[in-house]
Amino acid sequence: MLEQSPDASRQYIDAVAAFEAYEEARKEAEQVRGGMYWHKGAAASSAKDYLVRTSTAGSEKSLGPRTPETEAIYQAFRKRKEDAQSRLAGLKETLARHKRMNRALRVGRVAPVVVDILGRLAETRLGEHFRVVGTHARYAYEAAAGVRFESEAVATRDIDLLWDVRRRVAFATALHRADRSMLGVLRKVDASFRIRNGQKYTAVNKDGFEVDILRRMKSGDDPHPLRLSEDEDDFWVVQAPKAQALVDAPGFSAVVVATNGDMARMNTLHPMNFIGLKKWLSVREDRDPLKRRRDALQARVVEQVLEQYLPHLLKP
Repeated sequence: MLEQSPDASRQYIDAVAAFEAYEEARKEAEQVRGGMYWHKGAAASSAKDYLVRTSTAGSEKSLGPRTPETEAIYQAFRKRKEDAQSRLAGLKETLARHKRMNRALRVGRVAPVVVDILGRLAETRLGEHFRVVGTHARYAYEAAAGVRFESEAVATRDIDLLWDVRRRVAFATALHRADRSMLGVLRKVDASFRIRNGQKYTAVNKDGFEVDILRRMKSGDDPHPLRLSEDEDDFWVVQAPKAQALVDAPGFSAVVVATNGDMARMNTLHPMNFIGLKKWLSVREDRDPLKRRRDALQARVVEQVLEQYLPHLLKP
């Protein structure tokens, strides 16, 4: 491991502060999506205006005739919407400046496609249904600790996303609002993503980068096999041993930075659970020997990071 330079560490701290402010502003802006307008009553003789709230999906809801109360609602909504949009626009400009500084000071380590995927999941509210559980989780730990792992410990050309099958109804609702399929969500990031023939839980792009979507082993009334949408070309989620324990385990979150300076939040496993998973994988006889050695290496270096840089996470 190598510690980040003081300049890079300071830049990361400042960039994360701006990014977290942007996350808050985006949530505020989402609360005032859609609009409000005054509409004349349906009756020809009606002289009353009615306040109507519109959604981004095109639905409308009447909030009642014009009164001092509905007038106050209308004015408050307009001001809140204008303030939210102004703050969000300003923070986008701030993030653009931090992107340039991140790139200049080489703060980022993550492949841009990974940050783009995480960003797209956050924008569509799908991110809350997934956890990064593979090797890429290491980037969240090194970002939090202000260190860099050797390339051997983090080298990978795929990202593993753990999906919580228990929340499939809420996920389906969020996916319907975002796109017609999960593959469609990825194609907004890179149009070359395709589901692999013979491995339907994996999407691969033109550069050979893969996205795997995992779930727990079938339990109770879980449907199986399970496709993430009605689209015939979408992911069929694969069952994974230990996935139930990983879904139930405490989470960990950190802002990660791409090599081009872009940022995104990575939701992943608590480092202790990552270590336990990698140790378990490293002794499985049915696992590729090269992968077993890498698993053992990853467990060791994350343990070292916890002991030296994140000791507060070792406390129960």
